[in-house]
Amino acid sequence: MPAQQPTTELDARYSSALNPRPGASEVTATAWAEAQGRLEAAEIFWVSTVRPDGRLHVTPCIAAWHDGVLYFSTGRTEQKAKNLAHDAHCALTTGANSLTDGLDLVIEGRAEPVADRTRLEEVITAYETKYGPHITSPEGTFHGIGDALRRGDAVVFAVAPDTAYGFGRDNGVYSHTRWTF
Repeated sequence: MPAQQPTTELDARYSSALNPRPGASEVTATAWAEAQGRLEAAEIFWVSTVRPDGRLHVTPCIAAWHDGVLYFSTGRTEQKAKNLAHDAHCALTTGANSLTDGLDLVIEGRAEPVADRTRLEEVITAYETKYGPHITSPEGTFHGIGDALRRGDAVVFAVAPDTAYGFGRDNGVYSHTRWTF
C-alpha cells in the first residue's frame, strides 16, 4: 500500500542546531516533498538485508519511487532475495558523496514481493521512464529487465516506508530529519 503522509521531526541532537556555526540557528527539518523528489531522481540505491545467521548484506541496486512506495528488483536466487524470504525488514539508502553538501536518505520498511500483474506493469513503466535507454535500449545495462520480471525470473519488491531519515548537509550546516509513517 502507498505510504501515508508522514510526521516530520528535526532531531536537534544530530543537527547543527546544537553545534552553533554560521547558519546553524536556521536549521529546519527537510520537507517530505523534497525527500520524495530526491527519491524519484536518485539512480543508485543501496539495499541492506539481514542473512538468516544475522550477518548484514548490502548491495547496490536500481529502484523507482512510485505512488509512495520504493520498488527494487533482484533475481530470485540472489542473496538479497534469500534474505528477504527469511526476514522482510530492509533499508534502502541513497544520497551524495560529499561531506559538506547533499541529502542522504534512508528508507526503512518491509520488502513485499509484488504479485499483482497490474502493479508489476506500473513498476516496469516507472523503471523504463526513470532509467530510459539503460532499460529500453538493446545496449542498455539493464535491457530485458521488464521481460525478466514478467516471466518471473526476477522479483520486484515493494517497500512502503515505516520510517525514513534525511541527513542534510548545506555548506557544512547539518540537519537530521525523521519521517514517521
